[in-house]
Amino acid sequence: MPKTLRIGLLLFPGCMPAGLLAFADLLHAANRRAGAALFELHFVALRPGVVECAHGVRLQAQAGFAEGAFDALLVPGFWAESAEQVEATLLANAELVTALARLGKRCRLWSYCVGVCLVAASGRLDGRAATVTWWLADSVLRRFPKVCWQSEQSCIFDERGASASGVNGYLPIAQQLIERVVSPAVLHDLTRLMVLPRPAQAHDAFQAMSLIEQPSALLRRLHALVERLPAEQLTAPTLATALGLAERTLARKVRSETGIPLAAYARRIKLNQVGERLTLTSTPVNTISAELGFSSDSNMRRMFKGLTALTPAQYRQRFARF
Repeated sequence: MPKTLRIGLLLFPGCMPAGLLAFADLLHAANRRAGAALFELHFVALRPGVVECAHGVRLQAQAGFAEGAFDALLVPGFWAESAEQVEATLLANAELVTALARLGKRCRLWSYCVGVCLVAASGRLDGRAATVTWWLADSVLRRFPKVCWQSEQSCIFDERGASASGVNGYLPIAQQLIERVVSPAVLHDLTRLMVLPRPAQAHDAFQAMSLIEQPSALLRRLHALVERLPAEQLTAPTLATALGLAERTLARKVRSETGIPLAAYARRIKLNQVGERLTLTSTPVNTISAELGFSSDSNMRRMFKGLTALTPAQYRQRFARF
């Protein structure tokens, strides 16, 4: 019988606990499916007691994580829309960062979304590869130069720890854990039977492309606008006018915040809509193209393959959730 893994689900002021709860559900389901207590989960914090999480959610920490003999600690993200807000959260949690640094190496640190920054600040990622959400890439490269940041990978999992980008980053960590500790067959069963975020995998081209993951009000407004407009109307003058900005100003701001030219960024948002419909529906490709306002089916297919290196049919075959 494999050893039971003791996992701490870390709570700290302002953390977003939804991923911790979903992670716990997945591992409890894996225990039930395997018929054995392979995973033992505890909500932990710096000290036992009630923790005020994001949006007024209060959860009880059963123990202080430094006091327990945990095999791993899952560090969640927190609400942040700028590098400055991330820095402020790190400063506010300086005691937590110090405690993470003092943890024995036997305790693996798994982190996702901007929670990875807490682990980086502790020094536990120095000399190692870690994921980073695209809008934080430049900031963390300057702030933590000893970490080998990988903005093109959505999850990195090894024997020393794990990191994953995005608010659903807990999911690939849980999936890899279940696959390694239990079996790929059990993971397949749980993926089919449980309600999981979609898609189970996302193409690298569409990482962090959902509206809610945009780090600034301007990008969220632009994102919503592009999703509403037909693809053929996505011109710089049209977008700038709708947003009440000069064309040059909009182009400069988008380039500064994303590192991508305005036209390419708008095209990626629209093609992300194509990708979502390919993964979530069985709608014919030519219908998707017409509904999203592309000038022609062939034009959409050409742009989609240029971005993803996959035809729509190949993309649907690889990423579809039906």
